[in-house]
Amino acid sequence: MTVSESNDDGASRRRGKRQGDKKEKKQRPFWQELPILIGIAAIIAALMVTFVGRPYVIPSQSMENTLKIGDRIYVQKLSYYWGDPQPGDVVVFVGPSSSWNASHRSIRSDNTVVRGVQNFFSFFGLVPPDENDLVKRVIAVGGQTVQCCDAQGRVMVDGKPLDEPYARYDVPYVPGRQAGPDARKGQSSAGREFGPVKVAEGRVWVMGDNRNQSADSRYHMDDEYGGQVPVSDIRGKAVFRIWPINRIGPIHAVDPQTN
Repeated sequence: MTVSESNDDGASRRRGKRQGDKKEKKQRPFWQELPILIGIAAIIAALMVTFVGRPYVIPSQSMENTLKIGDRIYVQKLSYYWGDPQPGDVVVFVGPSSSWNASHRSIRSDNTVVRGVQNFFSFFGLVPPDENDLVKRVIAVGGQTVQCCDAQGRVMVDGKPLDEPYARYDVPYVPGRQAGPDARKGQSSAGREFGPVKVAEGRVWVMGDNRNQSADSRYHMDDEYGGQVPVSDIRGKAVFRIWPINRIGPIHAVDPQTN
């Protein structure tokens, strides 16, 4: 036998061995791979909810007509990793004080087991978080002075009236009628006047688009933050309506100070 023939014979045996190894490796059944796939999907979902964003449901009419009761919105967190909320942003935030949270009731079950299941699924974004999350529009930011009203009933920031195409008022402006804490004590909610209020650094002044139906910064001026919301309590920026079908679309941040 020549050397060439020996080499050819060895190469053939090696190829045969590799082919045999491939035949021995069998594809796992799908039912064995399914738990792995579910685990990977759960980890991705948890990371998305924690660091990227999550859906929320609109519970009240305070942001009509921009957002309506029952709308599902997507709130992203990425924008505020590298910057602060800006005037016109629609934000979701957790109630910063007892004044904001007075009417909040936990959505968790009293049953320990059920509550544990709810908390577990909330971690993956399948159940809402157990906190008083609110949605409003940023009107003024730290260092600015906000007040109402000018002669036309418009909100002003640093002495300049705002252009607010999204704002809805149910009744005309009545000079001298106050908004704010006194309205909770029996004065008409149609009042607009408040301030001037100097917004502290690291905080924002928020108002609902449906001005006569929104208990926003104006109605919490007697709390420890003067009605302002610390930026640290903001969960993210509302960017998209994901339900119902006929309202799917982007949520626009309209800066009232530049339009």
